[in-house]
Amino acid sequence: MRRREFIKKLGGVVVTWPLAARAQERVRRIGVLMTTSLDDPETQARLKAFLQGMQELGWAEGRNIRFDVRWDTSTIEGARKVAAELVALSPDLILASGITSLAALKTTRHIPVVFAIAPDPVGAGFVDSLAQPGGNVTGFMQFEYNLSGKWLELLKEIAPNITRAAVLRDPDVSAGVGQFAVILAVAPATGIDVRPIDMRQAAEMERVVAAFARVANGGLVVTASPWTTIHRGLIARLAANNKLPSVGPNRTFVESGGLVSYGPNLEGQYRRVAAYADRILKGEKPADLPVQAPTKYELLVNLKTAKALGITIPQAVLARADQVIE
Repeated sequence: MRRREFIKKLGGVVVTWPLAARAQERVRRIGVLMTTSLDDPETQARLKAFLQGMQELGWAEGRNIRFDVRWDTSTIEGARKVAAELVALSPDLILASGITSLAALKTTRHIPVVFAIAPDPVGAGFVDSLAQPGGNVTGFMQFEYNLSGKWLELLKEIAPNITRAAVLRDPDVSAGVGQFAVILAVAPATGIDVRPIDMRQAAEMERVVAAFARVANGGLVVTASPWTTIHRGLIARLAANNKLPSVGPNRTFVESGGLVSYGPNLEGQYRRVAAYADRILKGEKPADLPVQAPTKYELLVNLKTAKALGITIPQAVLARADQVIE
């Protein structure tokens, strides 16, 4: 996209500098590959966090750095197309958001790549190990798979009568399969029978969720993927319309009307990415920078949604919550 539009959408976070100042420093180029459109408020919040982190480290658009932003990565085909555009620009570094972005960038082996969120970078083949990535890619994990089991446990805690749960997942990426495998493993201990709903078409998902909700005592678990991020509003509405208690992987789900979420603070992840970008631009290699896990997980509860569903959130859950939306 055009840099002027990029700067405008981020509301002045990006600082521009006069031409005289630009001539004093070498301008480095960062390609940014996002899984969601720049019109999405969540995309803007994540990029603002990254840019603020870069500014704190002495980098400023128009003085010593410039950004080229692409998206259309909700499918691997779209991701490959825009990734090829970025690679053709020969940037000094690429910031990748999410698993589809990384998959699209597997073709480049010489441009350093830092990812902000990836559930399973080793299993997906992006790095050799967390401690020693070994190639041109490093970054920050979205979470470890065992977090997925906590979503089902949380669902049972907030709605003890639940005996069935539909699990929305993306079957086309390893993370979708991996998250469901963990949920399936913990299901017997919760007394909940789980079934996957593969996410490919929004209309099909609406039909399947409505059919699932016709039998009583059901709930909804939303796994982490670009698809669930893009369609978080629709998913929250489906859960509400079908009277399904729901648990999602991050705060945007609850802010969109979902009942409860538990997961990492993704804006914080993007701010942490800036430190790695800074180190790589100053000469360090991704192969030498270990993949890091989140340092903070947050629990959010939407009491307005709970009231509409006729659910009383247990006091123990409210006491643990980082934020309660009323």
